[in-house]
Amino acid sequence: MEEQPQNDSANDNITSVADDSAQSTIPKEELDALTNDIIGALKSVYDPEIPVDIYELGLIYKVEVEDDRSVKIDMTLTAPGCPVAGEMPGWVQDAVESIAGIPSVDVTMVFDPPWDMSRMSDEARVALNMW
Repeated sequence: MEEQPQNDSANDNITSVADDSAQSTIPKEELDALTNDIIGALKSVYDPEIPVDIYELGLIYKVEVEDDRSVKIDMTLTAPGCPVAGEMPGWVQDAVESIAGIPSVDVTMVFDPPWDMSRMSDEARVALNMW
């Protein structure tokens, strides 16, 4: 099994939606603003058993903003048997759909690669006293 590198910042936990701005019809400034808004929305969602948001935990694997501003998110859980597994994708969808100008959000639960603690940001490690 290949070891995951430790994340130095929360931005390593997400594929920046601005990475493909050269291919997008959305102006870069607007795409950057949407990226910040999406990250803010993701940081408002917490696993009820862990006092760290899902973004800093590294549960968000991919975010794509389409030209129509719809959003596709791939996320995972800390464990497949998580008690809120059925609810958390809805929480993520609701949080991101609350952003003005985003018409729809599609959240897909993935378990490959499996989540491990190396995906957490330094902020999450500090919050959980895991140094």
